[in-house]
Amino acid sequence: MDKLMEPFDVPAKNASHEALERWRSAVTIVLNRRRRFRMVADLAKRSEAQSKIRKIQDQVLIPQVSCFILIFYAFPCASIGLRRGDFTEDDLRLVFNAYKVAFRFLDAVGQSESKLAQGTREASSEDELLEEVGRAALEDVLSDEAREAGFNIHPDKLASIVRNHEIKSLRLLRGVEGLASRVKVSLNEGVKTSDVSIRQKIYGFNKYTEKPSRSFWMFVWDALQDLTLVILMVCAVVSIGVGLATEGWPNGMYDGLGIVISIFLVVIVTAVSDYKQSLQFKDLDKEKKKIFIQVTRDKHRQKISIYDLVIGDVVHLATGDKVPADGIFISGYSLSVDESSLSGESEPVNIDEKKPFLLAGTTVQNGSGKMLVTAVGMRTEWGKLMETLNESGEDETPLQVKLNGVATIIGKIGLGFAVLTFVVLTVRFLVEKALHHKFTDWSSSDALTLLNYFATAVTIIVVAVPEGLPLAVTLSLAFAMKKMMNEKALVRHLSACETMGSATCICTDKTGTLTTNHMVVDKFWICGKSKRVKGGERGDILNSETSEKFINILFQAIFQNTSSEVVTDKDGKKSILGTATESALLEYGLLLGGDFYVHHQENMILKVEPFCSDKKKMSVLVSLPEGGFRAFCKGASEIILRMCDKVVDTNGEPLHMSEEQTKNISNVIDGFACEALRTLCLAFKDFDYCPNDNSIPNSGYTLIAVVGIKDPVRSEVKDAVQTCLAAGITVRMVTGDNINTAKAIAKECGILTEDGLAIEGPEFRSKTLEDLKDIIPRIKVLARSSPMDKHTLVTHLKNMFKEVVAVTGDGTNDALALHEADIGLAMGIAGTEVAKESADVIILDDNFTTIVNVAKWGRTIYINIQKFVQFQLTVNVVALMINFLSACISGELVNIALMINFLSACILGSGLLTVVQLLWVNLIMDTLGALALATEPPNEGLMDRPPVRRDVSFITKAMWRNIIGHSVYQLAVLLVLNYNGKQLLRLTGSDATAILKTFIFNAFVFCQVFNEINSREIEKINILRGMFDSWIFVGVMVSTVIFQVIIVQFLGTFASTVPLSWEMWLLSILIGAVSMPVAIVLKCIPVERENAKHHNGYDLLPSGPELA
Repeated sequence: MDKLMEPFDVPAKNASHEALERWRSAVTIVLNRRRRFRMVADLAKRSEAQSKIRKIQDQVLIPQVSCFILIFYAFPCASIGLRRGDFTEDDLRLVFNAYKVAFRFLDAVGQSESKLAQGTREASSEDELLEEVGRAALEDVLSDEAREAGFNIHPDKLASIVRNHEIKSLRLLRGVEGLASRVKVSLNEGVKTSDVSIRQKIYGFNKYTEKPSRSFWMFVWDALQDLTLVILMVCAVVSIGVGLATEGWPNGMYDGLGIVISIFLVVIVTAVSDYKQSLQFKDLDKEKKKIFIQVTRDKHRQKISIYDLVIGDVVHLATGDKVPADGIFISGYSLSVDESSLSGESEPVNIDEKKPFLLAGTTVQNGSGKMLVTAVGMRTEWGKLMETLNESGEDETPLQVKLNGVATIIGKIGLGFAVLTFVVLTVRFLVEKALHHKFTDWSSSDALTLLNYFATAVTIIVVAVPEGLPLAVTLSLAFAMKKMMNEKALVRHLSACETMGSATCICTDKTGTLTTNHMVVDKFWICGKSKRVKGGERGDILNSETSEKFINILFQAIFQNTSSEVVTDKDGKKSILGTATESALLEYGLLLGGDFYVHHQENMILKVEPFCSDKKKMSVLVSLPEGGFRAFCKGASEIILRMCDKVVDTNGEPLHMSEEQTKNISNVIDGFACEALRTLCLAFKDFDYCPNDNSIPNSGYTLIAVVGIKDPVRSEVKDAVQTCLAAGITVRMVTGDNINTAKAIAKECGILTEDGLAIEGPEFRSKTLEDLKDIIPRIKVLARSSPMDKHTLVTHLKNMFKEVVAVTGDGTNDALALHEADIGLAMGIAGTEVAKESADVIILDDNFTTIVNVAKWGRTIYINIQKFVQFQLTVNVVALMINFLSACISGELVNIALMINFLSACILGSGLLTVVQLLWVNLIMDTLGALALATEPPNEGLMDRPPVRRDVSFITKAMWRNIIGHSVYQLAVLLVLNYNGKQLLRLTGSDATAILKTFIFNAFVFCQVFNEINSREIEKINILRGMFDSWIFVGVMVSTVIFQVIIVQFLGTFASTVPLSWEMWLLSILIGAVSMPVAIVLKCIPVERENAKHHNGYDLLPSGPELA
């Protein structure tokens, strides 16, 4: 079996094109290709999209490459022995990179000349400037509506300035200020809300062309592509024609019309199910695209959706943000962007006044800034790229591929049975003719007999292909993703749902995930004294003990060295925009009496080095009004303390820091950390001169204060961690905080146990590979870690210990670990857009409990699909064997199946079930069965068992035991009723045969109803537990029974049934119900099973209610 399933072994993440092609090629027997492959990636369109992407990337590079091409082709290559044909595309790209380096040097040399030329241009009159740029290109083609609104530049020209990097045009338009005036906006006040609609009308919406949604009728058409339904429709038409000719109106219509109505019912139910799935995926896709950005509008900074962005908006950008539209740089510090998504070049691009062009779809790698939006939607290259990417679809999940493999293998087995059946029947027929000495005497009836045998073989093939298996995965995923969305988990990649069910390890952040992320300053140390902050003392806590000079330095350190901002809304209410840590500091500064606007603008900021998780500090360089310069630095307490050699006194004067003082301050930091406080140090340094590159020093600082910030642990986290441990999932905390803070939080959460290890990032990095093999299983806390430490830990857990790793991340630098992990979990509140795009699941509330819920739903999906597979394969085995045995023993075909072939039933005329009855059985087993079993909610018992390993077989030995056992029972019942039913039921009279066939149909349906209930639990005896918690399951069961009553009692003309007595109904239900004690007996039969192993080899102890 494992050998046969090899082509269907596809990794959950980053599957190669060859692997995806391999399994598609291995799928050979498909009844409805359109429906089967609707939810898998279109590799042909994906290849086409890649070609379009390369063309778009080339277009992005054209403005930069054009100059290089001119130089290259103008250069006399022959003089150095080269011909242009000697250069490949890679050679050209290499030379182009060298060209960029050379021109950076030329750009630096020519700075003074550029400034002189710019000054000359600015001295020209506006009319002369417009003549040079081209007045027609700017104004002449503007609509009257645009002119009346006050706009003075055409949308296409505005978009081309950024797209083509037209620095000359920008300068001639007087830079970003001149451009802002032409789009009627103030850079300080932003767009007026009242102008948004007219801007969208003239310059367009910030939306991309998307693939149109499939209508309900398209799903109807897909359902009609089923080969068996096509054959049935043809046969129904033939049946109506023959019936009218032989029996007349209306009796001749009943059989064919019944089939048509049944087909209609099957198609509609299938289409409704598929259509509802598509709507669920569409809703989730909308949630994925919900991105909000900060803009200045109506003089106030506010948050809006990227889809509400318009030309002229002033957008605030920070590290990790995705640039939402094309725009021009206004102001900022150390701003650099990654343009690899557009240009294919991985080297970051620095953005400043000389290189002011920002392209939609790029990401801010470092720094912060503001930009003026100049192009939105489909006028950007990113818009064209998104239109292309929408065509290819998402990779299929491992379960979808596996079940395609199961369906293919079973189909091949059915093909073998079909060939064997045809050979057996044909040989028996030929032997009988030879025995009767009629071997040379052939007639049309003999040909019809052989045709019957062929039809029997074809029907067995149709019966054997479990077409609904792969589609059940889609149904279960759609249901689970919708439920997870309600529980604050947004799934970006379908495969993550499945993989999370196998997770053995969760590497989680601390801040905001295990804690509430509601930070407040709880304790502080200044001038040798520690104090706890109390609500009533905050306003004047420093005034009585420190000088005004000290307080002014403290306020500058808080309000100038920050990436957060205090904003005032329309109602005059102040709020803080920024990270929780910086917000806590700003709030503390405000409560001390500081004024953000006064102190933030007190000194001119020259350079900002934003906080990054590698350096664990943020610095800013300012020029002082009285002359000289000052650098402020804040960050991880022990790192900042090492940078300080002085400490400020109460008068605001720097004093030398002795070794004893350093030790005392370290003890203070450790004391704060042991109280689970996040510790920060604030420091400054004064100097008389500024380095040429405005570099910020890394030593010689004066310590101002040590701050302890409280971030309480979420109340529900401890129980969630215990749930993970009971489920065989190891929880590890990976944080940038002080190790004592991390240990205190980890102990409170139950993560750090007595045998667990807490280690710091620098020590972890210094370990050898052999050391890591010994300590990684015991690591529970990794403190003061860098993003590369997290990536290293994840890689070793996967490769050394074969763990299935889920990792959380929120920063830009976490993208590597999120991509490397089996399941990347990004934080929805604190996470950057870069982190979210690299993740598989977004935790919308940043709560660890939500991560546990994702793991629970992952296990639910896996077990639900196993339930449905057991249910459907049971009927497939029954159908396959009953057809084979009936055909070989009596030469007649017994039509009991998942799929039906009307042709064979019409020709043979001896099937136990009619086509209408079989279509109803097909509906029960396929669409309704998947709906009932694949949508069951999780139960608590799921987290009392170990994770499912990657290498285990999807169809377990316990499932095979149940499938074979129930198949034997159903086969025995059907064969006994078929051949001895009249005697056993004491049926006499002219209607005995009709009653028997109706009874067999009724009994078979109830066997499936109770088998569906049995399939709710594969190993546990109590199959009723939690059944009524799933209203979908109960609804399907009730609907099935009600419709079965209607078919038998009231639709006899169309379904070829006769009304049954209450005794017959009771006996039918009893025959189906006997399968429940049969299930109990089967589950008492032991099957060989492997004990779940921990990563270091010992057996996990069994636990949970299933032991009963």
